[in-house]
Amino acid sequence: MRIVTTLPSATELVTALDLEPVGVSHECDYPPSVASLPSITRSRIDADASSEEIDRQVLEIGETDDGVYEVDVDLLAELDPDLIVTQGMCDVCAVDEAVIADAVDRIEADPDVLTVDPHTVEDVLDDLERVARATGREERARAARAELEDRIDSVRERTADIASEERPRVAIFDWTDPAMIAGHWTAELVDWAGGEYGLADVGQRSTPREWEAILEYDPELVVVAPCGFDLEQTAANRADLTEREGWDELAAVREGRVWAMDGHHYLNRPGPRLVDTLEALAPIVEPERFDGPSESVAVPFDELEGLEADGNDSSTEPRADPTP
Repeated sequence: MRIVTTLPSATELVTALDLEPVGVSHECDYPPSVASLPSITRSRIDADASSEEIDRQVLEIGETDDGVYEVDVDLLAELDPDLIVTQGMCDVCAVDEAVIADAVDRIEADPDVLTVDPHTVEDVLDDLERVARATGREERARAARAELEDRIDSVRERTADIASEERPRVAIFDWTDPAMIAGHWTAELVDWAGGEYGLADVGQRSTPREWEAILEYDPELVVVAPCGFDLEQTAANRADLTEREGWDELAAVREGRVWAMDGHHYLNRPGPRLVDTLEALAPIVEPERFDGPSESVAVPFDELEGLEADGNDSSTEPRADPTP
């Protein structure tokens, strides 16, 4: 079957089934083998800009009919796909179903289009099985899902006895200017890791928040994981938070419990590696119960200053545009 994927998380779902797409998005970079595949998309956003500038560009493009992404229709026609896996969750994060529908109308092929729209971890696991049914890989999906659920259960079993009053108040930022609190699956990941996530409910979309509301919540643990940013780019934008009034008074800052996470490859990709995200969050939330996390995934926020200074990214994988 000839499969085209339009976002990194879809590519990771497909490759988890031991399949390889014939075409991917310009953002797809994991597993490493997919980086050399033909790219059918292009972004109109400068992904290397500051968080404030990226937000400005998105808003500016939103006032036009162009859209953030465009599809190489000629290449799509040449790839002659049987199945396209796209998304309906966020037209800022990746090419959405409407753009793909328009592109499909312009080619001779008549592929099936499977749209993923996950908002919880279970949604992601269900998407794995949906892709499997569309590709005849149901048995592989059942095995992959069982393995992922076993890893989730392993973390949850080690935090199940933590009383609510003992759980740290956690805030995770998936954008820094404007300040946005991570939504969707984040609340359940934090809960499973042993924390309290009081600024967003499970399944709630990520939205900008008034800084005063964050100050009032006064998180005891902060994780900064901007969508599409690796650790180096997070370092370059750290002042978005550190220069805000009241930042130094937050309990998490005073107690030295502020971390940066590679938001591009982990927290913001609704694919199998959300379980990797959980396993990286657990030692951040409950360091006495877990070892880690890997420095390629997350580092204490104070260490970002040195990372920005020497310009070295601790991630071994290339960074792409903001995307799930």
